[in-house]
Amino acid sequence: MRIFGVTGWKNTGKTTLMERLVSEIISRGLSVSTIKHAHHNVDVDQPGKDSYRHRQAGAQQVILASANRWALMTEMRGADEPPLAALLEKLAPVDLVLIEGYKRNDHPKIEASIAPSKRELIALTDPTICAVAAGYDPDGLTQPVLPINDIAAIADFILMEVGLG
Repeated sequence: MRIFGVTGWKNTGKTTLMERLVSEIISRGLSVSTIKHAHHNVDVDQPGKDSYRHRQAGAQQVILASANRWALMTEMRGADEPPLAALLEKLAPVDLVLIEGYKRNDHPKIEASIAPSKRELIALTDPTICAVAAGYDPDGLTQPVLPINDIAAIADFILMEVGLG
């Protein structure tokens, strides 16, 4: 599977860019999966639901299944967070996996930056960032800068980078 990341600081447009890229790339006939890294305690389950109660009782893993989707929830119970490579192994084969976050991993990425910020662009010091998708004209970059709202151009760039263009 080919992988490509979307990274950036908090509130810089990463999730909106991811959403728009998934739609654009699948409209071109390619299959896409995503991985989203969260730095906070996240729970896709709801208190009081049966699957939640199974986890609270101590189950290591719970599969919630229906006719429309299924989800596998794994409780870490003090274990280390799994590395990105281990999570990628759990995905069914697709043409492209888009990864949101994981800014310090070594896969190729595009940095999202909707507006200038007090924080320095990650691209200035991170060689894994191949381009910046920006809503302004950032200074000092050696990487290409693509307009953040030109989703077709960003998708073209990513697909060329991963060999699907």
